[in-house]
This record gives sequence, structure tokens and C-alpha cells, in this order.
Amino acid sequence: MVATARRMNTSGLNQGTSGNLSQRVEGGFLLTPSGMNYETMTPEDLVLMRFDGTHDGHRKPSSEWQLHRDVLAARPEVGAVVHAHSMFSTTLACLRRGIPAFHYMISAAGGTDVRCAEYATFGTPELARHMMVALEGRKACLLANHGLVALGADLPAAYKLAVEVETLAAMYWRALQVGEPVLLDDAEMARVFEQFRGYGQ
Repeated sequence: MVATARRMNTSGLNQGTSGNLSQRVEGGFLLTPSGMNYETMTPEDLVLMRFDGTHDGHRKPSSEWQLHRDVLAARPEVGAVVHAHSMFSTTLACLRRGIPAFHYMISAAGGTDVRCAEYATFGTPELARHMMVALEGRKACLLANHGLVALGADLPAAYKLAVEVETLAAMYWRALQVGEPVLLDDAEMARVFEQFRGYGQ
């Protein structure tokens, strides 16, 4: 988790102490601490959270612990959550604009688009609720005026999807500088999902 948090910043996916990540463990989940420099963070700084909101450890948990708790509690197939304030995803989120099916790789996020959740103040139950609506049937979403959230079976998968969504956001933003991209229809996206069933090794 520490290595992934540092990688978020060195890769440009995140900046400073913004963003956070979690990983499911027996009895709850591990979460990055609030406002701590990733370069100085050690495994001992990670916070063990329980689903009732209580925690162990000598650090204060991320203010977004409810985002992580709500996803992990509701979706047993999810083993890790990555939340980042990546540049292009956040730009679109500040426009309160999701990412439509302008490219077939949108399917990586589980549906025909990446939705933008309604706005709520960071660290609030309302934000977690809006996020859960946007994530229905999806593995990633944008948070209005905030950033992105990506889910995975494990931490590498969640990180990989966060990078993919940010890449798509950058492509979509650039396409919008010229005009409105041509979108793929639902029939084509259904064919894409079918193609991906046998994709990879």
C-alpha cells in the first residue's frame, strides 16, 4: 500500500497528500492516514478500519474513510479502492461531466460510461452516498469538483483502473478541444464487452 501510494504521486496520478487508498483485510480494511506525506509514510502509519467506523493505529484515518467503507461493505467482489485527484479526471469532474463511450476502453470501468457523482463536501456521508449511486454497475466514477474513484479485486487492479480512467479522461478532454467526439452506440459497446470476454492470457 505504501509503495502504491508513492507510485500514485510519482506517476502523476495524484499530487501531494490528496487522494487515498484502501485494501480489504480480515475484519475490515487498511486505509492510508489523513494528510500524511506518502514519501515519509511507513506501513505502521496505515490505519486498520472496521466497518462500524472504529479504527486501530496511532494515525488519524483519511477523511474519506466513509467512501472506502461503503464500497467495501456493499461490494464483496471489491478488495481495494483508489481515490485520486488526477488532473484530467478532476478537470471533467469540475465541469460535472462524466466520460461517455467515446472510446471502447470505457468498458474497462464496467459499463458504457464513467458517471460523475453529484457534489457533496469531502469527508461526508453525503459524498459516500452520491458515489455509491454513480458506481452502481460500475468499477469507477468521478466525484463532482473533487476527483476519481476506482475499484479492483486487489490493489494492483484498482490502481490499473485508476490509470486507465485518467488516460481516458485526458483523451476525452483533448477531443473536446476540437469538437464533440463521435460516441459508440450501445450495440457496439455490447460487442466490445463480448470481445473482452476472451481477451488476454
